[in-house]
Amino acid sequence: MDIEIPALVRDAAARFGAGAPYALKAVAGQLADDPEMGVPSHLPGIRTVLVDGELFEDCPALTVGYLHEPDRIEIRYVALAPSAEPYDAQEAEQERELPAGPDVTAVTVREVADAWRRITLWLRDNAPDSYAALRTGAEPAAVAALESELGVRIPVELTVLWLLSAGDDGSDGRGCLPGNRALLPLDAVAAVHRMKTDAQAHLDTANAGRPEEERITVWRPGWIPVAADSPADRVSGLYLDTETGFLGRWSRYDDHADDERDTLVTYLEEIADALEAPALAPRDEPGLIGGTLVWRSSVDPAREDRWQALAALRSE
Repeated sequence: MDIEIPALVRDAAARFGAGAPYALKAVAGQLADDPEMGVPSHLPGIRTVLVDGELFEDCPALTVGYLHEPDRIEIRYVALAPSAEPYDAQEAEQERELPAGPDVTAVTVREVADAWRRITLWLRDNAPDSYAALRTGAEPAAVAALESELGVRIPVELTVLWLLSAGDDGSDGRGCLPGNRALLPLDAVAAVHRMKTDAQAHLDTANAGRPEEERITVWRPGWIPVAADSPADRVSGLYLDTETGFLGRWSRYDDHADDERDTLVTYLEEIADALEAPALAPRDEPGLIGGTLVWRSSVDPAREDRWQALAALRSE
């Protein structure tokens, strides 16, 4: 029985710890002897195996999804297994929904990884300065430490993104996301969350004497900062609402409109689509200034003559 492990899956396993690639090979060996050892998932033809991280040094608990065909097995993905322990016992009792199963988690992992791969491959080939500004992925332990500091469970889609790239230092002062926003490094995520939480605490003191309908809320504990409007200016940007799964905006004066109704997955997929088919970009238009990706909404008028729209470049 042939067991295939694509390079993308091997790379993903390596990000979960030094022992994860060995664990993946061990699972492959077990599948060669028992192809039916996994349990069916909701994905057509995909079965999943749970890996006990305690059996391997420097390896967390993992979910491995594979496709079993008559003469071959292809391992399709590897992901962190959902935690068996609730983040907070009292909070867990109040939750109305169960956490997503391994199959749902695996789909999310694959969607984020695929969208980010499309974005970074495009940057590598077309905007090398922007590509070079992306930080390498975070260690799982760093994400776990951040989760503990924030006091809120980090959604799997955001965890996957940070494991792939833990921030954007910017090229020529510009991040690579639409509006030239920059993916926040983990320490900046903690700093912004702390700053906004403190600001809300001051408001809560003033709110104590007001009727409920007059109380002001500019920040909630379950909002996790994701991207700043620029690498050097972190007073406004996008957050992920862990309760709804949607992105929202924060700003200096909290005068933003709640018009960002994307999930992180749809946001990344739309960026990838815009880079690959710029003429169809629905919101912001991508272009280049030298080796830097510059979106039209943030083009400096003094440098507009240097900006080249990707759609125009494609038509030449």
